[in-house]
Amino acid sequence: MLYFECDYDTGAHEKILKRLAETNMEPLAGYGCDRYCESAREKIRRACACPEAKVFFLAGGTQTNAVVIRTLLKPYEGVVAASTGHIGVHEAGAVEFTGHKVLELPQHEGKILAEELAQYIENFFEDENHEHMVFPGMVYLSHPTEYGTLYTKEELKKISEVCRNYQIPLYLDGARLGYGLAAEETDVTLPVLAEYCDAFYIGGTKVGALCGEAVVFPRRAPKYFMTMAKQHGAMMAKGRLLGIQFDVLFTDGLYMEISRHAIRMAMLMKEGMKKRGCRFLLDSPTNQQFLVLENGEMEKLKEKVVFSFWEKVDDSHTAVRFATSWATQERDVRELLELF
Repeated sequence: MLYFECDYDTGAHEKILKRLAETNMEPLAGYGCDRYCESAREKIRRACACPEAKVFFLAGGTQTNAVVIRTLLKPYEGVVAASTGHIGVHEAGAVEFTGHKVLELPQHEGKILAEELAQYIENFFEDENHEHMVFPGMVYLSHPTEYGTLYTKEELKKISEVCRNYQIPLYLDGARLGYGLAAEETDVTLPVLAEYCDAFYIGGTKVGALCGEAVVFPRRAPKYFMTMAKQHGAMMAKGRLLGIQFDVLFTDGLYMEISRHAIRMAMLMKEGMKKRGCRFLLDSPTNQQFLVLENGEMEKLKEKVVFSFWEKVDDSHTAVRFATSWATQERDVRELLELF
């Protein structure tokens, strides 16, 4: 079988495994207070060109989203997200479980528009009954989005301006951030995110690590953030496991190197599929590619390839996702293309 179901179906980069083995018997302080975590934090600060940033290592993406959102919101506030946003669709209600509502905006290939965000917030405060309603307390984005699409620097700037105008934080989910930063022709970088976001995280689980995410607060972290992380089950006693992995990922440009590999594999797959007349749901510049398949064709392909159902297009066609990763082999991409 060929595996293109997701970008976390393999273990970790060999350099991470090697370093974990090398440091395995070294006694270290727990809860992220060891020297490897601090080294990783410093490397991330430099990569973000943000020496004052606060960096925290959490166990996984769902926990990270729930903790950050719960910590930044007041009890009467909700988080604004695209109707296709990961927190509202694919996290089993984790945010709502913390007591905060996900407030939906229309999605445009996975993205929200600054103009619609501003109108939503303006309409809320113009409603004379708004004190009886859930307040928009922060804005959630993901980059790449659920559809593999990317925000531009200008789009982030405009959304950030709306948020700052209404004094609400902008938070960016970076579960697949490496694949967004490595995409061709993007003008979004880590320093750009540090400039326009109040919080974001750098995904490790889907970009070469065994597990873990690095949360970055470019200017000011919420008070007692790690206490909240522990309360929500996102803190690891053996914090070294996360720190060592990110220390390796941010040494000698490894994070971007392996992310660029995933993009090269995705573009090889995309161009090959185009040449074979495949129909795409949309144009994704990242590691997630969405094809529209006739249902019979899809069932036949399932006999040899593992991929993800995405959405029904009509009674006879289905959109499916093929994902590459840091670990994708070119021979597997070429073998996949021979099946079309």
